Amino acid sequence: MSDDLGTLYVVGIGPGLPHAMTQRAKDVIQTADCVIASNLYQEFLRRDGTLPPETAADGGTATAEQGRPEQEVVRSSMGRQIELAREAFERVREGEDVAHVSGGDPNVYGKSDLLFLMAQEDEATDVPIEIVPGVTAALGGAANLGAPLSNDFCTVSLSDKWRGWDEIEEKLRAAAISGFVVVLYNCWRNYERAVEILREERADDVPVAIVNDAGRGDAGRNGEGRTITTLGEATEHDDEVAGMGTSLIVGNHETETWDNDYEQFLVTPRGGRDVDDF
Repeated sequence: MSDDLGTLYVVGIGPGLPHAMTQRAKDVIQTADCVIASNLYQEFLRRDGTLPPETAADGGTATAEQGRPEQEVVRSSMGRQIELAREAFERVREGEDVAHVSGGDPNVYGKSDLLFLMAQEDEATDVPIEIVPGVTAALGGAANLGAPLSNDFCTVSLSDKWRGWDEIEEKLRAAAISGFVVVLYNCWRNYERAVEILREERADDVPVAIVNDAGRGDAGRNGEGRTITTLGEATEHDDEVAGMGTSLIVGNHETETWDNDYEQFLVTPRGGRDVDDF
């Protein structure tokens, strides 16, 4: 690798708030020459100085602060992803380190595949790329709920933007038959349809959790919250499926609710063990 090149970092920031990022993610963002992030993530990252304060003079794209290197912050949006990928490649070739921010984990319905696809499309094999992992919604939601993912589980996206519902339905049915705990992403797209497919292969009384903005507290679009219900009653909670920040965790035949003196949890045992097995 040439000493004249920078590095393109695809950085997972989990739910986005500074306390929920890895130290590696925070360090990369703070020291990058250029940070590419949506307005929402910019707002989150300024809360504790991971990004410096926005400067009114330049519209918030270029920022500098005493004791820190000069840094440019570029707004990311869905319609500019190809353009921004190419801009990132050129910046790296010019010696800049670029932090391309992804919510959650870049490899879980995030931005890492786009950057590699664009590198292949543009024959950008000279550009160093590093993925910095983050806490995805499945893990953030599971932490909120206790221990629902302690055995085998899978994630399924309900977005049909790039694949048809026949394929999504096939995956949902296979997951249900196989006994996986299932975490549903992109639930604003036909989550009722997904639940009905799962009900064909799984009992109505298995626990289900609806989790909003896991790890974001009051900072998310809808505020962090959770509802524990059952598969048979999951579609009765339309008002709690609030958009991109919503995930559903669908238990299996071993998942149980458990209460202490403070709240209710979901627990999926590792399988066939009791305390003595530890």
